[in-house]
Amino acid sequence: MSPLVGALLLSLALGVLGVCVGSAGFENLIGPLLHPDIDPAASAMAQQIVFEIRLPRTLGAWTAGALLGLAGAVAQGLFRNPLADPYLLGSASGASLGVALTLAALGGAGGMLGGSMMNGGVAVSVFSGSVLVRLGLTGAAFVGAVLAVLLTLALSNGVQHTLRLLLAGVVVGVVLGAATQLVLLFSPDSLQAMQAFMLGSTAFVGWTACALMAGVWLLCVSAGGLLGRVLDGLSLGEATAHSLGLPLGSLRIALVAVLALATGTAVAQTGLIAFVGLAAPHLVRSVIKTTHGRLMLLASLMGGALLMAADTLARWLIAPQELPVGVLTAVLGGGYLLCLMRGNNRGMGGGSS
Repeated sequence: MSPLVGALLLSLALGVLGVCVGSAGFENLIGPLLHPDIDPAASAMAQQIVFEIRLPRTLGAWTAGALLGLAGAVAQGLFRNPLADPYLLGSASGASLGVALTLAALGGAGGMLGGSMMNGGVAVSVFSGSVLVRLGLTGAAFVGAVLAVLLTLALSNGVQHTLRLLLAGVVVGVVLGAATQLVLLFSPDSLQAMQAFMLGSTAFVGWTACALMAGVWLLCVSAGGLLGRVLDGLSLGEATAHSLGLPLGSLRIALVAVLALATGTAVAQTGLIAFVGLAAPHLVRSVIKTTHGRLMLLASLMGGALLMAADTLARWLIAPQELPVGVLTAVLGGGYLLCLMRGNNRGMGGGSS
């Protein structure tokens, strides 16, 4: 079985499992779904739970994870560093600052939304009454992420020097992170909602968000496939890439655009979810050695499967309540990377003896 088929089958299986898991057990929903004439009210409720809450949430978790996995593969290839993640250009800090400023401006409405998010998304009526708030937070996160990347590019004088770009991203992340803390210091009512954003949540991903993320994913995957040869050249060194006739300046800009668009879209819809973009390319490389063009696609599929699995686990562990999905991805991803580092250390020790 090819890795592509295996990743698709894994995603399909996890998707079915995700639709079945929740505070209302699927065994309590299957009867009303199959026999709507017996209890029309129960059937309508079951259809709403499955088709308006669980299914878009599950698909939204997959698309957000796919965007982060793709962005992680681009970041690691662009910086030639296997520890690079999608947030290195300051997009996470920019999104956080945008959300913090919006919450401070909205006051109580933002706090109400954050409270419902922290309770696991069970208060759907709260969200339906705060659609404008949610749209404002989503737009602020996306705009903040994009502006942070643009600031990083300005500080690094473009994309010609990868090390300078990396250092500029670190500086922007630290400064914008401090600005976010300053905003929250003067707006303590926003702390609860901000905590929900920082921990990450797929609780309020609907069909519109799914369609948006799917469209951006298709665009980024297509662009990534065309730009894979650039990352292959960069992996051999900049001198080799120049000798291949690659216009590195313009192609680096295109790669940064793909990275910013994928990361900003995912963060805007789900908040900050750690380790998916970092771990997904590593998992793919542990299975298959391939070119960057194919790696980006496989890392994207792996990222979708990882976040979908984490989201399902977050709903199941302490049901009917749920854990923030970002906490689970951090624990699972961090544990995986620690095991990976331990294995590498053993390999190095064995080689030296």
